Amino acid sequence: MKTLKLVFAFVAMLSLSAFTTVGDGHGYHVGDIATDFKLENIDGKMVSLADYKDAKGFIVIFTCNTCPYAVAYEDRIIELDKKYADKGYPVIAIMPNNTDVKPGDNMEAMQARAKSKGFTFPYLIDEGQKIYPQYGATKTPHVYVLQKTAKGNQVKYIGAIDDNYKDASQVNTTYVENAVDALLKGKEIKETQTRAIGCSIKV
Repeated sequence: MKTLKLVFAFVAMLSLSAFTTVGDGHGYHVGDIATDFKLENIDGKMVSLADYKDAKGFIVIFTCNTCPYAVAYEDRIIELDKKYADKGYPVIAIMPNNTDVKPGDNMEAMQARAKSKGFTFPYLIDEGQKIYPQYGATKTPHVYVLQKTAKGNQVKYIGAIDDNYKDASQVNTTYVENAVDALLKGKEIKETQTRAIGCSIKV
């Protein structure tokens, strides 16, 4: 009986962790310093965080063309950049999928999508899929809010953009906006981690 109780307790713990854990244990956690990268943008130029000398931080979003969740969030991602780029927190979008598996996410498709939607932010391709595992991203979209510090770009928030991917008008909690607003005011972020909702990154 005692063994049975232990088994049930262990299963319960695993079930709980499936809903509370942001990633799979790998990648960055809140408080970690994110390593910079240099990835190709849709305009052919290489982009790194170090290029943004005046930025106070970044809204790094792993996203793509082909995931319905990512598509549902595109207008909100555009609005995030419009709202926060001038305040020092630009959006940096990264496409992490293997394009052999998802040809609809290749560079040509990314360029077409960015043009049709009027993206105001860089849309980078994670060639060789080297960056998203460093972050620990598992979904599209998956957001990492970084803040520039003396030590480097510190991870301040990880997770979803908000609490309703289906309908922007029905959103109750804007996780990313709340996080960036808190950073801009020099306050603590109330909710630093949420569960990213989206399509699994294709390897």
